[in-house]
Amino acid sequence: MLVGSFASSIHGTPRATRDIDIVIDPTTQGLDRLLSALAAEDVYVDPNTAREEFARKGQFNVIEGSGHWKADLIYGKPAVFTRAQFERRKSMLLLNVPVFVASAEDTILTKLSWAKLGASEQQLRDVRGIIDVQADKLDGTYIERWLDALGVRELWERVQDK
Repeated sequence: MLVGSFASSIHGTPRATRDIDIVIDPTTQGLDRLLSALAAEDVYVDPNTAREEFARKGQFNVIEGSGHWKADLIYGKPAVFTRAQFERRKSMLLLNVPVFVASAEDTILTKLSWAKLGASEQQLRDVRGIIDVQADKLDGTYIERWLDALGVRELWERVQDK
């Protein structure tokens, strides 16, 4: 599922980014198939790091051979919110490639969570961009449901005041 700046650019105000963030939730066998497929491509990936991070539910990088792009592959966390994100993801065509993209609401909530961890103003600008573009299309009840559970209500209110 495509998340991060690419997702916020799809739902809100586009901006340049240096990487692609993708949440994955493979089985051990699925991870092995993914690593085998990546080994056949012109990309750099460290299979040992991918497997270590699988056990920790962390993340690992895939870097295209010429160095023009990098993908952060983030393992889905065993949490209720992650399950909800996967259930609500949207299927889209991006450059004629079918992809799943996190919903606008889940992108907002995730960006708020990232801002909470790193106090990043860019994350909050991305949230504001989604609000500006999506306006009345956002499911406010869904967002409200998660604000306290994720501990981001104060940031949400701050972004609303801008």
